[in-house]
Amino acid sequence: MLNSPTNRIWFVIPLYNEAAVIGRVVREVRQAGYQVVCVDDGSRDRSGFQADQAGAEVVTHPVNLGQGAALQTGIEYTLRRGALYIVTYDADGQHQLSDAEAMLNLCMEDNLGIVFGSRFLDHRTQPGRLKSIVLQFAAWFTSKSTGMNLSDAHNGLRVLRADAARGINLRHDRMAHATEIVRQIAATHLPWAEFPVHILYTDYSKAKGQSLWNSVNILVDLMAR
Repeated sequence: MLNSPTNRIWFVIPLYNEAAVIGRVVREVRQAGYQVVCVDDGSRDRSGFQADQAGAEVVTHPVNLGQGAALQTGIEYTLRRGALYIVTYDADGQHQLSDAEAMLNLCMEDNLGIVFGSRFLDHRTQPGRLKSIVLQFAAWFTSKSTGMNLSDAHNGLRVLRADAARGINLRHDRMAHATEIVRQIAATHLPWAEFPVHILYTDYSKAKGQSLWNSVNILVDLMAR
């Protein structure tokens, strides 16, 4: 049971051409009593409209600025609205609300600044051998560059306490923003933990960026940065 009012818990969902699934994702979170802001990052379909109809508050970027920029917009928006805890949550249906709630409970009960979701702390998620190797190398690279020993640095499911969220100022617009978040959290010296989560890979989520090729792009982006 969460020991914080759900109206002070916000889910931040970056949104780019997600009209096919975003309504279901938002409705599930809203029906559980949480606040939702979707940052429509220059979608060319009716994603923002579908999110609004499902009960989310929608902030719109007129052009696509990238996931890092969308997360930064959403974090700033929720802090202005008095959020105590912020959950970053993907729009493609790969995350599970039960995992997010378990992470929230851990964050509150252990007085943590941030909880990172990890698909590599148990065996429920099956990303494939090559994708696993690429993502685990990315986690190693991020750990070496930030001093935070994470098993899964590029998992979009995170719980941030408000003071941790205030320490985030994302400038990277592509996938390197995940390492940027870790680096900025490390600088706060707030306590943190990882939590095992089950990522649901579907044909849709793979098409939206969960392919092996996208994992390779993460590495290229990291090296370039």
